Amino acid sequence: MSDVFERYERQYCELSSNLSRKCTAAAALNGEQKKQMISIVKTGIDEAESLIRKMDLEARSLQPNVKAVLLAKLREYKSDLNNVKTEVKRLSSGGNYLSARDDLLESGMADTLTASNDQKARLMMSTERLNHTGDRIKESRKTMLETEELGVSILQDLHQQRQSLLHAHNTLHGVDDNIGRSKRILTSMSRRMNRNKWIIGFIIAILIIAIALILYFKLK
Repeated sequence: MSDVFERYERQYCELSSNLSRKCTAAAALNGEQKKQMISIVKTGIDEAESLIRKMDLEARSLQPNVKAVLLAKLREYKSDLNNVKTEVKRLSSGGNYLSARDDLLESGMADTLTASNDQKARLMMSTERLNHTGDRIKESRKTMLETEELGVSILQDLHQQRQSLLHAHNTLHGVDDNIGRSKRILTSMSRRMNRNKWIIGFIIAILIIAIALILYFKLK
């Protein structure tokens, strides 16, 4: 397994355990303390998502057999993180509702009936605004996730292209080595041929001289 993946995994496990404890603590709090704890948990969720993306990118760069095991593990981590998100949403919804209700009760109008109707209207308006805000946040988060997925896909493509370029570079380097060896062999063969030509020429010259001497002595 990759050392980089293991380091990210340790960080995520520690962070996930910490988030679960803080969610449990937030459920027992009220008011501003609860809001602050929920805000801390949301920040931790963003960090956990960042670690999951890093682990996903690292896992996809490994061998297929290791990659399959790590991706299965990542699916479990994503499921755990979704459970934490669901819990945070539940805590946030309860907190927002109570906050809106407290604001309505603090208005304190003299006429009870008028105050009750006004509180209901304000509660409905607050709920509607919260729903619109939640929808906008969901859309923004969806866009962000799509952008992140696109970025991960681009990084994977770049990694594959890098591997292809490295393979091509190694192939060219091997071809250069083969060409160099072939060149040295041809040079060596050429030298041997030249040397053999000189030797054959020298032998022919000696034979010609010997034949000439034999003919000379015979004729004489």
